[in-house]
Amino acid sequence: MPVYLRPMAPTAPDAILCGDPARALTIAQAVLEEPRMSNHHRGLWGYHGQTASGRPLTVHATGIGAPSACSVFAELIAAGLRRVVRVGTCRAPVQGPPIGSALLADPVSARDDGVSRALGVEGELFHPNAELAVRLGPATAGSMPLLSGAAVDWAGTGHGRDVGGALLDMQTAGLAAVASGADVAFATITVVAAGDDGRLEDEPLEAVSLRLATAAAAALSQS
Repeated sequence: MPVYLRPMAPTAPDAILCGDPARALTIAQAVLEEPRMSNHHRGLWGYHGQTASGRPLTVHATGIGAPSACSVFAELIAAGLRRVVRVGTCRAPVQGPPIGSALLADPVSARDDGVSRALGVEGELFHPNAELAVRLGPATAGSMPLLSGAAVDWAGTGHGRDVGGALLDMQTAGLAAVASGADVAFATITVVAAGDDGRLEDEPLEAVSLRLATAAAAALSQS
């Protein structure tokens, strides 16, 4: 029995994950035909449905940070999830790509944070699934290293922004580690939501996120 989720619909073999429940709803409405809510427990909204090509797809919110995301991810994997694209947000390093940029995270480096320590992956590098990376590439401006771990992701402080010249993200390394351990295909495409030149406004952020989610659904629709 799941601990954190209360599934009310099946979990598809393929999924799009994002942190924000409201964004999960927006994505589900855009990429699924007649989406059905599959979870609302703990505010972690999830949806199940079919894409226009007729393939089942789950869209699910993971909450903030790696502890929440990995807990949700593990329960979805136990329910049958096998391929995943995370549509996330990140902070650019000093003199990094401009806000609003869309990038494929490659490689993802785990920091010395609680989740990475618990999973035993501090300092490890994770690469996206090769097939998903090829399919997602045209939707992004390229690839860039992503440094993931709560130790450098305290929102709004700017702490650690120039560590290694990588994008900063709160949960991807934990998700990548869980995926690797479960032999699940995983990739992250991310929107630069903050950087030296400020923060991206809500409307353009949602527009880029939705474009990436549409690309993720198309990538997952291919066998």
